[in-house]
Amino acid sequence: MEQPFRDRRDAFLRKILRRSAVMGILNVTPDSFFDGGQFQTIDASTAHARKLVADGCDIVDIGGESSRPEATPVSAADELARIETIVAQLAPALDVALSVDTSKARVAARALELGAVAVNDVWGLQQDAAMAGVVAAADAIVVIMHNRAEKDETLDIVTDIRRFFDRSLALAAKAGIARERIILDPGIGFAKTSRQNRDALARLGELKDYGLPIMVGVSRKSFLGSLSAGNPEASLIGTVAANLAAAAQGARIFRVHDVAEHVAALKVFHEIRA
Repeated sequence: MEQPFRDRRDAFLRKILRRSAVMGILNVTPDSFFDGGQFQTIDASTAHARKLVADGCDIVDIGGESSRPEATPVSAADELARIETIVAQLAPALDVALSVDTSKARVAARALELGAVAVNDVWGLQQDAAMAGVVAAADAIVVIMHNRAEKDETLDIVTDIRRFFDRSLALAAKAGIARERIILDPGIGFAKTSRQNRDALARLGELKDYGLPIMVGVSRKSFLGSLSAGNPEASLIGTVAANLAAAAQGARIFRVHDVAEHVAALKVFHEIRA
C-alpha cells in the first residue's frame, strides 16, 4: 500500500477510535435494491462519490456486485470491469479513504492495488479462501460481516453471529491480519428474519467484548418497512432511527446511502450524550 493511501487508512482508524464514522455507499451495479443503475457511468459515479464526501462521509464504499437476495451473481472479471476505472480515478482524487465491497479475492487485490484501503466482505473471509491473505498482504482494513446461506428462524441470532465471527477472526489471525485493522458487522438484512434483524440491533452490546469496532448497514432495508409507513420518507426516517439505536448500543460505523442526514443526526446524538 502506497504511503498516501496508508495515511488515509490510518486516519480512518484513528477516527473510529474517537467518534462515529459514516461510510457512504457507491453502488456501480444495475441491480442493487435501492440505487441500482443510477451510478454505472464514470461521470455519474464520480459525481456521487464527491457528493458523499461533501456531505461528510469518512469513507466511500464501492460495490460492483449486488448482494441483495436473489441478485444475479457476476464473475470476478465482470465485477472488476464495473469498479476498476472508478477506483483508479477516485482513490487519488478524494480526501477520504476508499473501501471495496466484495467477497472475491481477485477483485479485492486489484482494488487495493489501485488505492482502496479496506475490504468490506459480506462473507467475512469465509467464501474465498484467498481473501484473508490478500487483506494481510496489503495491510488493509477488513470488515468481517456475518452471513448465512439461508435463514433459520429457530436460531438465537447473536449466538450464531458470535460463532461466525470466531471462525472469521481465526482465519484473520492465521493470515496475519492485524487486529487493529478489523471491523465487525452483524450483517443486518442478510439471511435473517425481521425479528432476528431487530434482535441483532437491540443486542449489539453483546458484541462489545470482542474489543473491535462495530459497523452496521441498515440503510433503506426492507425489514424497516414493517416498522414504518413504507414510503420513501419513512424508509429514511426508519434508517436514521435504527442507526441511532445502534449507536446507543456501541456501533461506531454506519454504512448509508443518505450521508448528510446521518452526519447531522449523529452530531445531535453525540452532543446530547456528551
